[in-house]
Amino acid sequence: MWRLFGAALVLAACGMFGALVARARTERIRVLGELETAFSMLATEIGYAATPLPEALLKVSRHSPPPVDGFLERAAGEIAGPSGVPTAEAWAAAVRAQRSRWCLAREDEAVLLDLGPYLGQTGAADQEKHLRLTLTRLGRLHARAEAEAHVQSRLWRYLGLCAGGLMVLLFY
Repeated sequence: MWRLFGAALVLAACGMFGALVARARTERIRVLGELETAFSMLATEIGYAATPLPEALLKVSRHSPPPVDGFLERAAGEIAGPSGVPTAEAWAAAVRAQRSRWCLAREDEAVLLDLGPYLGQTGAADQEKHLRLTLTRLGRLHARAEAEAHVQSRLWRYLGLCAGGLMVLLFY
């Protein structure tokens, strides 16, 4: 009786682990899409409304869902902070601080980090150009993540259950 309960518990735990990894794959797609929307709004705020960068980041963060809103608020706080840190360093600090709160891959973060040196340091037209370039790069990553996620999430779900089944067979 206890062995059967233990086997069911191991199988359920491994299945849940597989489902958790699969969920992270789909979460990445959601966050990439939200970043695209936020950067599109940011490009509009900087290019057409001529809003200063910290204010534009805060304004866009109010219209963004978590975890993008927290990232933009953190970036605005770092940039407008009294420490006098350059904008690129403040942007990089905000990206690094967000790592535990979102499911982005290193290549996704690299796209965000590449944008940092241009924000707040160049003219509005140049900032808008770099934001559009970042949008294009995020769009490619989003499309690739969607293509991979369908296969990868199913694979991880089955892999979790199969690993649990194997453990039950080995221990039973």
